[in-house]
Amino acid sequence: MPQWITRNPIKEEGWTACLQTLEGHTDSVSSVIFSHDSKLLTSASDDHTVRLWDTNRGQCLKTLEGHSDSVRSVVFSHDSEVLASASSDHTIKMWDISSSQCLKTLEGHNDSVDSISFSHDSKLLASASNDHTIKLWDTTNSQCLRTIKAHPTGILSVDFSHDSKLLASASADETIKLWDTSRGVCLGILEGHIHLVTSVVFSHDSSLLASASGDSMVKVWNTRSGRCLKTLGGHEHVVFSVAFSYDSNLLASGSSDGIVKIWTISSGQCLQTIKGHSHGVFSVAFSHDAQVLASASGAGTIKIWDTSRDRNQSPRILERHSSSVTSLVLSHDCKVLASTSTDHTVKLCDISRRNCLQTLEGHSDSVTSVIFSPDAALLASSSDDGNIKIWDISSSDNQCRQTLGGHFDFLPCSSSPLIPSSLPQLRIMILL
Repeated sequence: MPQWITRNPIKEEGWTACLQTLEGHTDSVSSVIFSHDSKLLTSASDDHTVRLWDTNRGQCLKTLEGHSDSVRSVVFSHDSEVLASASSDHTIKMWDISSSQCLKTLEGHNDSVDSISFSHDSKLLASASNDHTIKLWDTTNSQCLRTIKAHPTGILSVDFSHDSKLLASASADETIKLWDTSRGVCLGILEGHIHLVTSVVFSHDSSLLASASGDSMVKVWNTRSGRCLKTLGGHEHVVFSVAFSYDSNLLASGSSDGIVKIWTISSGQCLQTIKGHSHGVFSVAFSHDAQVLASASGAGTIKIWDTSRDRNQSPRILERHSSSVTSLVLSHDCKVLASTSTDHTVKLCDISRRNCLQTLEGHSDSVTSVIFSPDAALLASSSDDGNIKIWDISSSDNQCRQTLGGHFDFLPCSSSPLIPSSLPQLRIMILL
């Protein structure tokens, strides 16, 4: 689990798989993708910006500004040093990750650019537009190598095969086309969806292609024969996005009803149904090890999910407080969860067993925040009663070791769970 998961301010009915919600965009998030080393996550939004996130800390590192309309798609180069973004302003921008500078702007489309894809060696970039064309760009000199009049209607998604010899395109005309990238020739048309095809993606070995559609179906195709191998039904609304895990054993899909599903490719069974978004899920992406899944929604939020949890079992409910939960904090080894409440108590729960280890009582008002010491031997709690209590949680009786009084209010700080303050003075207490 990433080191930055330390607290969750929202009361949960159960211990769900959502590790973190990344907020910052001011409009719908249309695309998310991990860098190849999974250290970065990038997101594109209708607020005209691209954001880069540190996946270890959940922190927004950079906001890339320059597009004059919605950003529809983002993709990393294979070495994760360059990021490409496609926009409704008809352009594609290439960004240097380290400096956040726009390296070049590719112009030539006459309508919104809705999808982009790098070839595996990052020498080619494919762009798909609502102007019904696909353009292949030489990323070294920014030249357009080929323009393909691909579909009679808008093209919603493109993806390169791993060897860069094939390009798949998905269109509102309900079809998928496979293209020879060296000649710009259509090799085959995949038909079977009965509504617009919103997303296509190759498996890592390029033997499979997955497609999502407005007919609420996900289809898996054999790229050599063009045969539909499986039709995955289960969504009840438009499926906006699909993504393979790196080993091609899993497939994730996101739909307009805010639901994310994870499928096993071999059996076609739905392993997990993840609920948590209040708006449609426009994009899904696996980390390289498939332990984490990112999903982006129309609410402007990105959620990070732990895919290792077995969601075939109903989540067990942690022992509840008798009143509202104000904060949750994990110990650094992620073994113990501390929760604070307006019921004046702190509860310590064993994460693996999902049982309450101890209820710490002593505050006379709402407990607002807690923090573990790095070795998880001590716990500090702050309360509206103006006190901070230091608890020895390494001992069997979880004794209150010290009460630090004299405070009347608390000043939250982004770099630390809390800094106690006595208004109008500020006190910083150091426990030795």
